[in-house]
Amino acid sequence: MAFRWKGDLKDHHVTDEALWLNRRQIIGGAGGLALAGLAGRARAAEELEPNSWEEITSYNNYYEFGTDKDDPKAYADALTTEPWSVTIDGMVDKPGQYALEDILSQMTIEERIYRFRCVEAWSMVVPWNGFELADLLNMAGVQSGAKYVAFETVLRPEEMRGVSYPVLDWPYVEGLRLDEAMNPLTLLATGIYGKDIPNQNGAPLRLVVPWKYGFKSIKSIVRVTLTDSEPPTSWNKANPREYGFYSNVNPQVDHPRWSQATERPIGGGFFAKRKPTLMFNGYGEEVASLYDGMDLSEYF
Repeated sequence: MAFRWKGDLKDHHVTDEALWLNRRQIIGGAGGLALAGLAGRARAAEELEPNSWEEITSYNNYYEFGTDKDDPKAYADALTTEPWSVTIDGMVDKPGQYALEDILSQMTIEERIYRFRCVEAWSMVVPWNGFELADLLNMAGVQSGAKYVAFETVLRPEEMRGVSYPVLDWPYVEGLRLDEAMNPLTLLATGIYGKDIPNQNGAPLRLVVPWKYGFKSIKSIVRVTLTDSEPPTSWNKANPREYGFYSNVNPQVDHPRWSQATERPIGGGFFAKRKPTLMFNGYGEEVASLYDGMDLSEYF
């Protein structure tokens, strides 16, 4: 399966791993950064004392394990990730339950390292290990009437203590339009910095859509469904005024409670000069045509 997307981000653009590891201190000291887009070249790692690998992901959103930022790190080890399978159903030629190890054996994942600008609560460039979602969909055989792809997170109350609280309508669900899903930028990630994704970050399989905000990157996927109608998404169901189906990075459309027009790159410190957030997180050349003719203030 050919690697179809050729990005311009090089190794020297990647946010230094030590800065990535230390992002909790940066975010905590900043009192919360605005949702971000483009990341510039990271500063030298010695400017900050790096955290250990055990501390890397202690600042997360994964509400199935609790709503505090520390909860996923504290409790996600209860999630059993091996063996793992993904059900692919709906409008596909070959529906069924696919073992993750069988999927990966066909994806030559060790050759797939993607350098993407990250859209979370900070601005950086992250090297993801993974494969294009399109490869998985092509393997299952997308039928001609399919228009959307729906995703579902695993739901195991015995392992996920947070689902005992009705914070969201469990299980967590997300969705993309089919052309978004087939875009070569859309990734199913299994690793970061060449290491397996920890449980609290969505092991063993999570979505990465680099021109959208981070909550679109559904974690611990167990179901992928092809459908002809727009699927529900968890945050849109919870608060449609604030979270639209598309959730594209768009500096011209503010979140109801804050501006999304500027960003602060990680590594520059709290007083670093803010930069204008780029439309589609800087990936306009690759994805803007997907939204030709759409009113993006309505379809946000």
